[in-house]
Amino acid sequence: MARSMRAVVIGGGIGGLTAAAALHRRGTQVTVLERAPTLQPIGAAISLSPNALRALDVIGLGDEIRDLAAWQGDGGLRTPRGRWLSRSDADAAARRFGGPLVLLHRATLIDSLTAQLPPDAVRTAAAATVTDPGDAHRPATVRTPDGELEADLVVAADGIRSAARRVLFPQHPGPVYSGFTTWRVVIPVPGVRFASHESWGPGRIWGTHPLKDGRVYAYAAAVTPAGGHAPDDERAELLRRYGDWHDPIPAVLAAARPEDVLRHDVHHIAEPLPAYHRGRVALLGDAAHAMPPTLGQGGNQAIEDAIVLAHHRDDLAAYTAARLPRTTAIARQAVKVARLDMMSNRAGIAVRNAVIAALSKAGPALFLRSFDGIADWRPPQRPYASQHTRPDMRQ
Repeated sequence: MARSMRAVVIGGGIGGLTAAAALHRRGTQVTVLERAPTLQPIGAAISLSPNALRALDVIGLGDEIRDLAAWQGDGGLRTPRGRWLSRSDADAAARRFGGPLVLLHRATLIDSLTAQLPPDAVRTAAAATVTDPGDAHRPATVRTPDGELEADLVVAADGIRSAARRVLFPQHPGPVYSGFTTWRVVIPVPGVRFASHESWGPGRIWGTHPLKDGRVYAYAAAVTPAGGHAPDDERAELLRRYGDWHDPIPAVLAAARPEDVLRHDVHHIAEPLPAYHRGRVALLGDAAHAMPPTLGQGGNQAIEDAIVLAHHRDDLAAYTAARLPRTTAIARQAVKVARLDMMSNRAGIAVRNAVIAALSKAGPALFLRSFDGIADWRPPQRPYASQHTRPDMRQ
């Protein structure tokens, strides 16, 4: 009897665990190596659009995530003073793209993905290095603290600073600074009710969204030199930049403690890789195509990568052919949106806001067109779930 394929996944984040679950479902022996001492991510939420939820349907997880997540309701885009530039229509989006947009804590998604795997499949505190990508005649080799592992397939989901990417494509320049930094908080804000929104100011944005467990997910971004830090603490920095913006932003800032605020500079891969594989090693997620978060597609595309990679596990050239053009186009669109929402020129901002308001008045369908070809993507495999996607099935 032929032995089953052996796969090593480097990185226990969302993309790596989705790939591991999808490969495991196909009968692959999977080992996940995560260098951190735990799989639990530092507090932040993730927005999953219909394309990623359909990908999760392939591993039988889509409905579970829809039930655990907050379905994104009506909201829209605002100015710092609170004027609505556009209003979103959740039902229109669900009808157009065949399902909802949902929001949940990353830790919840990590837990659900991990539960799809055998208990001994994941090793934490296990840094891993690709020492030989292998080829058609020999396996790939990965060095770990416990010795070397051979694999028929290595999935490199080791993030934006991917060591595997440098091994596979040493001449590639790697990620570049996107020009702005981000802050994120996930906290309870008792007694505050609000509609989901993103607000755009000169060179700054703020977003506030409710989670299903009653907490609030808020994020901010601002144009600033790379490597910066607040002279005191990052909560104080947010107060300086956003403290006079519209409700509920002051209430969120009042409820946050300095230790609740995460700050990270944003980087992206500006020059596309020549391929997403070499030998028996495949890159996915930020390791392959890190992009600014302005379309909310970084994690979504990693999930898509994982499902498509499992489908093409025996033909990595087909994986590259399926994923590189799509993710390159989405990454470029995310960069363009970043230039738009981080605009600092006041004359340009006035024109931008007027165009957005006009598109919104013309109807949500016009405004939703920017996600055509993204949110309506469907995986190559049949789903294992019932796909509760209708707007009238919101919890």
